[in-house]
Amino acid sequence: MVKEPMRILIVGGGYVGLYTALRLQRQLKPELGRGDVEIVVVSPDPYMTYQPFLPEAAAGSISPRHVVVPLRRVLDKCKVVIGEATAINHAKRVATLTTLATEEEGSAAEQLTYDELVLAPGSIARTLPIPGLADHAIGFKTVEEAIGLRNHVIEQMDIASSTRDPAIRDAALTFVFVGGGYAGVEALGELEDMARYTARYYHNVKPEDMKWILVEASDRILPEVGEEMGRYTVTELRRRNIDVRLHTRLESCADRVAVLSDGARFPTRTVVWTAGVKPHPVLAATDLPLNERGRLKCTAELSVEGVAHAWAAGDAAAVPDVTAEAGKETAPNAQHAVRQARALGDNIARSLRGEPLETYSHKYVGSVASLGLHKGVAHVYGRKLKGYPAWFMHRVYHLSRVPTFNRKARVLAEWTLSGLFKREIVSLGSLEHPRAEFELAAGGKPPENPKGSS
Repeated sequence: MVKEPMRILIVGGGYVGLYTALRLQRQLKPELGRGDVEIVVVSPDPYMTYQPFLPEAAAGSISPRHVVVPLRRVLDKCKVVIGEATAINHAKRVATLTTLATEEEGSAAEQLTYDELVLAPGSIARTLPIPGLADHAIGFKTVEEAIGLRNHVIEQMDIASSTRDPAIRDAALTFVFVGGGYAGVEALGELEDMARYTARYYHNVKPEDMKWILVEASDRILPEVGEEMGRYTVTELRRRNIDVRLHTRLESCADRVAVLSDGARFPTRTVVWTAGVKPHPVLAATDLPLNERGRLKCTAELSVEGVAHAWAAGDAAAVPDVTAEAGKETAPNAQHAVRQARALGDNIARSLRGEPLETYSHKYVGSVASLGLHKGVAHVYGRKLKGYPAWFMHRVYHLSRVPTFNRKARVLAEWTLSGLFKREIVSLGSLEHPRAEFELAAGGKPPENPKGSS
């Protein structure tokens, strides 16, 4: 009788999914070689996105393909399935999957059995029922959104340069960002810097013609870098004529008019939503325990609380912070996710071998944020930096954290070349509709929005 290998199912191909699989490949190398263990990674995309580089990709400092890490190349000892887990019955050790093949065939979802489960689906954008938000806004969590936003911003400058209608020009040159966390502030800082540089190549568009507005509901931005650095960031952004509005919410963006809670109204063609995230919907479709925020209840060893053979880390997991006071949980950020994934891989290997598990412990060391080329803020190990030193630390830190030597070398090469040559100011919005020109030539109707503008 042929013995079936023990199957470890990893749901998610982000930080935790990739790093856990990498760790397991190393820790279970003998077992994988003998065929005693099988690692299956289920991910909706065939790559892992290094999200801290999305603002620089949007600004053109890094090529989009170097922001992502191909799963099949890196996880050569794993089976990678491109699809999504829609439900998990852990009591029966069965996951329900939809793949590209099931969609193409129109068949029912697949049922995949497993022995050990790692839930790392990450998070999705947390939206509110705001009129017009679903129709006109864009997020900033994926490389597609980052590049689409870059193309869109340059296209709005093209529109403003070509029109004689002052209302259209004003709306095209007004950019509203909602959310004062990392994603919103870094995206705004990099894109404003890029647009300011691009304006020098337009004869009738000047940097002062553009309106950049940051909307934040709380009393400060970038809370991770501390109150003092947050105030500095507000001052720095306002010095660049960026309108930072604290204690303010977006009430509506219907009819392409951003209406704020302070009564201000801005006709705009660009609304970027970065106001927080929420747990992935698959967590609610499991029989595993969740906390009040919808995250998995976990132990300090990264196992799901009260459940055998189930593990989690990252945004999906509520992990106790053993370095802080009782009741505190680790922050759902990349700094913890990468370290949790390594500890998680080690603990799964120890569990399979009957060895004692180790407690995850990491004291938060601080944060760094980029505000554009040669501009940034940082609060690391109690030290506060701003300007060029903080920007340089931001680059060094994230270069050390991006997976694989291949990506490190490519990113470093691009940074070096971008320092020697001028910025790229090309918009490739037509990439979002590659068949548009051929369809028109073949007698079809052109898409309503051939350039991909929001």
